[in-house]
Amino acid sequence: MAGRLQDKVIIITGGATGIGWGIARSCAREGAALALAQRPHDIALAEEKAAQLRGEGRRALAVGCDITQREQVKAMIARTAAEFGRLDVMVNNAALTGASAEVRPFLEETDEHWRRMIDVNLNGAFICAQEAAFQMLEQGDGGCIITISSVAQFAAQENATPYCAAKAALDGLNKGAAIELAPHGIRLALVAPGDVLTESSADIVEQVADAGGSGRYFRHTPMGRRGEAREIGDVVAFLASDEASFVTGVTWQVDGGFLSY
Repeated sequence: MAGRLQDKVIIITGGATGIGWGIARSCAREGAALALAQRPHDIALAEEKAAQLRGEGRRALAVGCDITQREQVKAMIARTAAEFGRLDVMVNNAALTGASAEVRPFLEETDEHWRRMIDVNLNGAFICAQEAAFQMLEQGDGGCIITISSVAQFAAQENATPYCAAKAALDGLNKGAAIELAPHGIRLALVAPGDVLTESSADIVEQVADAGGSGRYFRHTPMGRRGEAREIGDVVAFLASDEASFVTGVTWQVDGGFLSY
């Protein structure tokens, strides 16, 4: 029985780790062909995960890409289209988060760190979305662009001002592009995970404490547990499918009730 993403071609940035790998697993299970993109120095990990998927009978390739570099993004999309014939879905998942975000108090923030956070977490999503849209316009039959945001889009987090600023800005990017690309059959959506257990976030409470934070902003998750990457992946798989054909310009919260109070 064919899955809901049968014959769709999907790029997932940061697709070999954390939430990205959860997305990859969900989309592969639904029949998609996948390009797993990681930073060039992490390409070996992407190759390993792509080989794992191929060993399970899926179509997958690994691509090295720094999402802040437009030429590398163009090359990533071109290679994917050459390998699989087209691009149907771009999943902007790569971001500086957890330990890689290097949390610090606002008064200790630096221009260099601020620019790096905005460059990866916002500008990279813009570049990937725009270049994906160019490819989809050339193909002429629409597509879908899904970006992984965070509950930080809605609620501030201590010692993470640039992270929160970038995630909040994704809302404007998503809505603005959605209304302009809708006539071309290209849909956009954000997915805002809550507290999801990944390698980079496993000790986030300790990271904040080490940076001098109080930790008071950590809310209780009503469902009483941390989320799993698979649970984010399953929502992305739905949004990427034709079952979500009337969904665009919105943010889906997948947070176990984190923001319900």
